[in-house]
Amino acid sequence: MSYELNDKIKNLIPYEPISGTFEVRLDANECPFGYEGELMEMAEKALKTVAFNRYPDPCCTDLRKAFADFYGINSKNVTVGNGSDELIFLIETAFLKKGDKMLVTSPDFSMYEFYASVCEVGSVKYLKNPRLDIDIDELIATVNENDIALVIFSNPCNPTGQGVSKNDCEKLLKSVNALVVLDEAYMDFWDESESFLGDVDSYDNLIVFRTASKALGSAALRLGFAVANETVSRAIAAVKSPYNVNSLSQAIGCELYKNKEFLKNRLKTIVENTKLLYNNLLRVSENVSDFSPYPTKTNFVFIKTSAAKELWSFLKDNSIAVRLMGDFLRITAGTKAEVEKVITCIEKYYNKG
Repeated sequence: MSYELNDKIKNLIPYEPISGTFEVRLDANECPFGYEGELMEMAEKALKTVAFNRYPDPCCTDLRKAFADFYGINSKNVTVGNGSDELIFLIETAFLKKGDKMLVTSPDFSMYEFYASVCEVGSVKYLKNPRLDIDIDELIATVNENDIALVIFSNPCNPTGQGVSKNDCEKLLKSVNALVVLDEAYMDFWDESESFLGDVDSYDNLIVFRTASKALGSAALRLGFAVANETVSRAIAAVKSPYNVNSLSQAIGCELYKNKEFLKNRLKTIVENTKLLYNNLLRVSENVSDFSPYPTKTNFVFIKTSAAKELWSFLKDNSIAVRLMGDFLRITAGTKAEVEKVITCIEKYYNKG
């Protein structure tokens, strides 16, 4: 007798980020600014309040309130996860039953479909057009024709940087019976008027995700937030692990969200650096026919080029890490100096020939 792994996991390969040490890391859409000065003092002070011998608050009461106050919403509609990844897996596991199907868009965040496969949930893929846009009428038809139980996509999109308007999202919500999950991890960089954070009480089929990992520069805390009406929020809270968010992340997160003016000012800098990155990449494209950067509503730029792998390797050899995705590169906007360095290196690659 011998044990064998089942078919759904036996050929899986653990996630491995790009290895090595790089002077410039622009591959993970992280905030280029860490904790320093008053923000670091805040974090150190918060840690001193943690009772290390006690379990964390299972309801994340103070953190939910701080998050809700930051965005001007009701804390009763907020559930906190150990990163958005936990929430994605949790919702796909708990809100879908055997035989249900979910819909993902492509290209989009790969973990939506991955977790579906682990949950043994069938997924239908909606392919975006060459502009990487979603035709909302086509999407609605696909959902209804395939009896989809859950729709999930990032808005704005990772990795394309494109966004679906609030009017189109509203049309989707009102035209399908499916649960719709809008992952707004990058909405801070776009336009809060396009967000559904404040509208969840108006829909019985909506969950909105937010994160502290991107604009707030706190990826190390692993804080994700699911916002929904009270009924759906109660269901999410009921199926999650009781102590899923550690006390250290809760304590620092509570203080972090109180620094609204500081964080908003830093956000403006990131948006400015993203525009600088995009405009310079656009300038490169004027002299290179096979190099097409897409407009972005995020903190990164998506580029199509058949030389993606070669350019990625060249940047890597010059101690710059970006994300390779087939015939595409995704480059995060770092500091102004980092943006200037990656642009200089890209120009060097194309001038060397």
